[in-house]
Amino acid sequence: MKKKNEFQKTEIFVKLVKIDYETGCQKEKIIAEDTKNGVITASFIEDNAVRSFARASMNFAVQKCLPLYLSTKSTIFKTYDGLYQNMFKEVYEREFKSQFEELGIFYKFVLIDAMVAKAMKSTGGFVWAMKNYDGDVQSDFVAQGFGSLGLTSSYLMTNDQKIIQTEACHGTVRNHFRKYQRREPTSTNPIASIFAWTKGLAHRGKIDKN
Repeated sequence: MKKKNEFQKTEIFVKLVKIDYETGCQKEKIIAEDTKNGVITASFIEDNAVRSFARASMNFAVQKCLPLYLSTKSTIFKTYDGLYQNMFKEVYEREFKSQFEELGIFYKFVLIDAMVAKAMKSTGGFVWAMKNYDGDVQSDFVAQGFGSLGLTSSYLMTNDQKIIQTEACHGTVRNHFRKYQRREPTSTNPIASIFAWTKGLAHRGKIDKN
């Protein structure tokens, strides 16, 4: 089913509205008019979601006893990316600073372009926190540059680290699956899947205190 007006041209403008909920005052600014072809994207995230991400990152750094870096492009996206920078600093100062200092590790914010250069010439040994898109790109870059996607694992965790979900970093290897559907021979490195299982089993042992 297609929406009736999906392919119909409509002249529009996009208006940015800022509302002060304490005073009820609002400011409006037109940020795009229908003068030429283009596209608009918008992003939204709550403060608590970023705080939760910060706690998960810092708990992981504590678990691994490794320094933590946060990377965004807050020089360009001053408000959105700046929120990550501010929330991470807040959580670190209030909840993790003394724990980090006891372990001899640290938290630091570094712009993502500078951090990519640092990662390229480093030998590792740190936790790198990024937004989702940046993480998707850089995780493959790091894995391939320092070994192979087939030698890495990926897992999601809650900020208290009680629940995790593990999987192979390379995903489903779609091109191999399509060959399989065509009854063509395939050969896929299973190491990442084995690592995913071992991560899950290790976490189960941690829960069971075994």
